[in-house]
This record gives sequence, structure tokens and C-alpha cells, in this order.
Amino acid sequence: MNKPNVPAPGDPANKPTEFGADLALASILVVDDEPGMRNFLVKILGTRCKRVEQAANVEEASAHLDQAHFDIVILDNVMPGKTGLEWLREQRAVGFFADAILVTAFADLETAIAALRAGAADFVLKPFRSNQILNAVARCIDRQHLRRENYLLKHELSAGAMAGRGRLLGASREISDIRDTLTRIAPQPVSVLFTGDSGTGKEIAARTLHAMSDRADKPFVPVNCAAVSPEIIANELFGSISGDQGTGHKDGLLFHARGGTLFLDEIVELPATVQATLLRVIEDMRIRPIGSTREVPLNLRFIFASNADIKAAVASGKFRKDLFYRINVLNIHMPKLTEHRGDIPELCAMFMQRLSQELGMPPLPLTEDVLLKLSVYDWPGNVRELRNLVERSLILGAFPPEFSDAGSGNRPAAMDSLATVERLHILSVLDACDGNRAKAARRLGVSRKTIDRKCAMWDA
Repeated sequence: MNKPNVPAPGDPANKPTEFGADLALASILVVDDEPGMRNFLVKILGTRCKRVEQAANVEEASAHLDQAHFDIVILDNVMPGKTGLEWLREQRAVGFFADAILVTAFADLETAIAALRAGAADFVLKPFRSNQILNAVARCIDRQHLRRENYLLKHELSAGAMAGRGRLLGASREISDIRDTLTRIAPQPVSVLFTGDSGTGKEIAARTLHAMSDRADKPFVPVNCAAVSPEIIANELFGSISGDQGTGHKDGLLFHARGGTLFLDEIVELPATVQATLLRVIEDMRIRPIGSTREVPLNLRFIFASNADIKAAVASGKFRKDLFYRINVLNIHMPKLTEHRGDIPELCAMFMQRLSQELGMPPLPLTEDVLLKLSVYDWPGNVRELRNLVERSLILGAFPPEFSDAGSGNRPAAMDSLATVERLHILSVLDACDGNRAKAARRLGVSRKTIDRKCAMWDA
């Protein structure tokens, strides 16, 4: 059968910027049995897209899909042996996650309806100009990005993760050391495990690591493993396909996070069956959605966190030993807020500024007396408790009496300046170091002479 396959004459090349910057990041598979059409499509797309592969038949196309993920497949409908629509329906049933643009010279209403039912995202008639196919590809890319952003935004809103946005603040030695470590490991694809009490800022540290990496412009997807029902968490993470032709296809969070970072918080709470699947995904960097027979390659960085004793969970059999060794490549322990009290004024000022803007309320004054009382409090809920206190105080219009200026008459007389905070902090670090002044000086980031001078001043 003769097919009109030559593009319309007088077809000028368009500038890449005319079709959006996202086109330059796209990976495309061209499937057509005619070399002339394949060469034409590769020529106009190759200079504008990140990667363009070609296949002369559906067998070659299937082999390409088994090896790599493509954002878009440009598919000729009329080919020897099997039509493009027949192949597309088969691929949807086994796990086909790209958008398909159907190209044909013989179009009627029945073919258009069949294309929509098979899951084709667009329909282009031959002969066509280069800008027609480029516009079709650009539309598909835009729709993909909108779907992805919408899905991830809904996920963050439903998980209450928006409050976790921000960066790691603090000038203390403890936080500075963590920030230095994040800077060193950010360019590397190594997995990281954050440990520490609840509220110590594990997600903030993970977001900071993501922002420092070359994945900063890609998604950061946080998942609280304890907040998702064990019955649906596998479906949420890995995705699924259902129906005879894959019409019930759902992309999981791992697929949506591709190119970026997946943050799995409270990893110990994952069900045993999901732990086994996750181990295989991390090792192979490939994912097989539930109901699919095809694995999808992943480009993803994994970051994990736990506020539980993960080694005890391994010893008790709750957490897989092989998964623990796989995720514990680099362990960063987040200190309690009482271990870096000197950062409380900066954290409090940041929360006050951000939350007053979000709530539309005037900020409360952070007086010396208020900061003093905040600095000597025990903070069992760590940084999260500090944030909640600031938010609650903004809403009520004042700090609680135990932290406010109004309650200053109840405080000990010795606590009359920020010098008291300095003294309490240095003495607490000395106590934590069993009186070793050299060790305390290293932890505080000051000289040994400074510690000796302060202790002499305080007769300590």
C-alpha cells in the first residue's frame, strides 16, 4: 500500500525556543516503517530534544521500551503486520507509560475514536509541516508537566508536607557540621539515611540536600510511610495498571519523582512485602507497577529517615536486614534542639517572619526576655514544637505566660540577660562532654582558651 509520507513542501525549520524550554529535556521514540519519514522526524526533533530513538517496526519499538523510558512515542498507524493502534493497545495492557502521537495519512472518525480509546494523546495527519509535529510534541510535554505538578501538589497537600518546605538553618557547630556533610555528598547519587528524634528537622535536611544537588530543578517527593495505609502504600509508591487494555493505569510516586528525589520518612513502618519490593527497586533502579509485565527504568535519588531505633527494628525482625544495609550507606544523625540551643533565636525569627506572612498577622516582638526563656526550655518536641509555639502565639496574639515578658517576675533573678543563655549553653555542652574542655571547645567551635576564660569567670 502506498502511503503519502513526504512532509509538505516549503517547511522551514523553527527555532527551539518557539516550542518551550521543556522540549529540550524530552526523550522521544519514532516508530515508522518508512526510512524517509523516520529520518525526517529524527532530523527535526534531534536538535531540539534530549534524546530521539527510532524503530522500523513494532518489535523494535517494544525492545526500546523494555530498555528505557520515553516521554513520547510518535507512532505511524499503517505498518506491515500490525497497525500502530493494535500495538498501542497491547502495550497499554503490559505497561506503557509514555504519551503516544498517532501519525496517519488515512484518517476518519472511526480511526480517531479508536485512537482515543487506545490512549493516544494526539493525532497528526500526513502530509504535515515540521511545526505541526513540534507543536504536537510540545503540547504533550506541557500536559505531562501539568499532570505531574498537579499530582505532586495534591500529594503534598494531602500529606500535610507543605509546612516542611525550607532550608536547614543554624550557626551552631552541630548544624554547621551537618551542612558541610550535605555539601560534600550533594553531587553524589548516594542514598542517605537521616536519624534522630521526631521534630529535629530530618525532612528539612533532606530538602536542603536535594536543593544542593544537580536534581534541584526536579521534584522532591516526600512520603510518610506511617501515614499511608498498608493496604494501598504499594499502589501509591509503585503505581498500577488494570483493565484489559491498561485503561486503569496509575503512575506511582516513584514514577512521578523520576529525575528528582524520593524522601521516605518513617521507613521502619513500611510493610514487609513492600520492603522486599523496595529493596529490588533500589538495587536495580527499575520499577514494575502492579499488574504490569514491563519494568520501567528509574533515575532517582533515595533519601530515608527514621525517628525509631532502626537497628532494634532489624534485631526484632520488623525491618529487613538486607534493606537496612542497602539504605544505610551514609547515616546523618539530627541533634535535639537542646543540643544546639544557640540556634533558637534564628529559628524563632525565621518562623515568626514566615508564619506571620502566611497567617496575615503582625509578628510578635522577640524581646531579650522571650528569647531567654525560649532558650532555657527543654523542647521535648524539638524544632517542630518551636514552630508550633510560634504559630499558636501568633494566632492568640501573645506568647504563653511562661515565655512572655509579662511572666518575667517569675523567672530566677540570675536569668536577666542573654549572657545567661550563653552560660547555660556552654555548661550544658561541658556536661555532655563529661567536663572535657577541649572536646567542648571543638563542639562549640571556639578555642580552648575561650572555654577556660568563661569557666574562670563563672567560677565553674
